[in-house]
Amino acid sequence: MGDPGEPPEGVPEGGSGSDDEYRSVVFDESFVKAARITELSAVERLGGGAPRAVRHKLGLGLLASLPRQALTLLLLIVLAFGAAVYFGVTGPQHQAGGPAGSQLTSQLTALTPPAGTVPTVDPSSPFANLSAAAGYADGSAGFGLPAVRTSTTHFTPDQVSTAVDTVRRYLIASELSQAVLVQGETAPVRALVTPGEQAQFDLGTTAPSDDQHHSATGWMVRFDPMKEALASDTVKVAGSVVVRELDPATLELTADHTLIYALRPAGAAVTGPVSLYTVRREVRFDLDRTDIVNAQVRVVDVVQQAGPSACGAVQDEYLQPLAPGATGPAAGQPGTVDPGDRSHPAWQGCAVLGGPAG
Repeated sequence: MGDPGEPPEGVPEGGSGSDDEYRSVVFDESFVKAARITELSAVERLGGGAPRAVRHKLGLGLLASLPRQALTLLLLIVLAFGAAVYFGVTGPQHQAGGPAGSQLTSQLTALTPPAGTVPTVDPSSPFANLSAAAGYADGSAGFGLPAVRTSTTHFTPDQVSTAVDTVRRYLIASELSQAVLVQGETAPVRALVTPGEQAQFDLGTTAPSDDQHHSATGWMVRFDPMKEALASDTVKVAGSVVVRELDPATLELTADHTLIYALRPAGAAVTGPVSLYTVRREVRFDLDRTDIVNAQVRVVDVVQQAGPSACGAVQDEYLQPLAPGATGPAAGQPGTVDPGDRSHPAWQGCAVLGGPAG
């Protein structure tokens, strides 16, 4: 005869009817795993070393309730972040403000005087003999800048205008500023160079060398203040600045100018002998959008012809003009080069000076 508490049909298959009253307190696996305490195993109890029949689990808080896959993924993220931080700190450090490896390359061609001695000019009007047809103007008026509102495919007129103005200011600082020309200053030029090239600039001005990368005269026109003085505040300039896109992210500006300086020996009387010194500088600048915003340039290539100078003169720190009346080259020197003729490449060996200062 059945239990009076059982239903007439008997106990349902799969469990005792008396278990129903405990169904509300049955703990699933996740609840057990999340418990803060756990009962000691039989081995642990027999060992007798534990004063209590339970032990506390480590307090991992929410982590203890996470599925194993989630914990594994979290661990991988932490490891990846740690590796990124480590390699970011210990990896090679590139200089800011320009692509890694951005470096100026420069070349100087010395031009010797065409006749036996360096000619002199009238101190009161040193540029009187310049041809009016040669297009020389005073200072920056001779730069031949691009037309206003010039644009390219990927650069707006405002961006191009800013780039041109930055190059203009660099040319003034590096080719026309008296502080740079004859007073030994370099800061006005350095301020316009991107941070990525400033270490090279500093090495070129503090420890210049004739290696095509570390000559101070590659960055700027400068004369030794102990040897040379300006006989006129005016510098005659003729040439142009051309803009084009090197790529969609970079503007390339090329400045090709002939500059004529009136010089006298340092300490000489105002009425003393004066000679003209001619420098042709072809300078290529690259500017990306960051350079344009920061109003700085990357000076990439500089090719120069300068004279009258001796072919063997060391000109990595200062340009070395021959003094008025100094003796010219021996017979058999290379052919004549006119630095005012910008229709030919400037990259040549030593040559004889021809043209406006001849």
